[in-house]
Amino acid sequence: MSVPSTEIESHAKSIKVVIVGAGSVGVTTAYALLLSHLAAEIVLIDIDKNRALGEVMDLSHAAHFAHAKVTVGDYEDCAGATAVIITAGVNQKPGQTRMDLVKTNYGLFEQIVPQIAKHAPNTILIVATNPCDVLTQAAHELSGFPVQRVIGSGTAMDTTRFRHELGKHYGVNPRNVHAVIVGEHGDSQLPVWSLASIAGMRLGDYCKQKGIAYDEEAMEALGKRTREAAYEIIQRKGKTNYGVASVLVSILEPIITNADQLVTVSRVGNYAGVEGVALSMPCKLNRKGAHQDVELLLNEKEKEALRMSATSIKECFDSVAKKE
Repeated sequence: MSVPSTEIESHAKSIKVVIVGAGSVGVTTAYALLLSHLAAEIVLIDIDKNRALGEVMDLSHAAHFAHAKVTVGDYEDCAGATAVIITAGVNQKPGQTRMDLVKTNYGLFEQIVPQIAKHAPNTILIVATNPCDVLTQAAHELSGFPVQRVIGSGTAMDTTRFRHELGKHYGVNPRNVHAVIVGEHGDSQLPVWSLASIAGMRLGDYCKQKGIAYDEEAMEALGKRTREAAYEIIQRKGKTNYGVASVLVSILEPIITNADQLVTVSRVGNYAGVEGVALSMPCKLNRKGAHQDVELLLNEKEKEALRMSATSIKECFDSVAKKE
């Protein structure tokens, strides 16, 4: 964590976080959150209460060392929560795209989100369920919350993967790579090559200064690996959970600590001429939610790719929400 533990613990004293969904992502997120010392109370909600209880019993043994309270709850227990994370939904299976899950998970959100909004009208909603962007927009409309208080995990995970791949290629720590994936958390995602940089230099300039060739073919392959990483993991182990759990905690941290940190997350807005759609852009995160202060400076090719990504997400949302 980037915030000193003493500062985190001072913020944590009054923090309650609710996680809806006790599947692999929800439980792994609860465990990562527990060890982060960001919250004093973690509540796990699931339709299968017996399973949720078993997970909480196990987590409570870790809580002994982390000094946080972990409980099984119901939607009434969302009251007073700083944030509610939604991980509930049908998981992506080998060969499926995230968009294939939309009808089932949209129906689930129609049941879940109004109950959260009823009991926690001032909370921040964080959506991890796929298709993340479509369901972020669904959560916004079903809750009636302002756009800044409904945040999708979006391409925060893809951006982490992208930086990892770039760092590995150039032999530098991923933390020293500044690059983002924007648009859909899915097949139409956009690596912003024009702004990617290392040591304050765009990639082409960095390569020139280092005396190496800028390998465009290698970059294309790298972008493809980033886009298909989740499919590769699901093919091998049937799910992804560790990476997304750590990303969810990294989204929570600047919210809880009011850090004004820039993170690439999904939020409803107007993008590349497409109005009222949720997709990922760098946003400033703090206790009031996610804020887009500055429009990303894209080149014309990237603007068109973003427009196509936004259109794809909006068409999917409109089809499932039965909008004209």
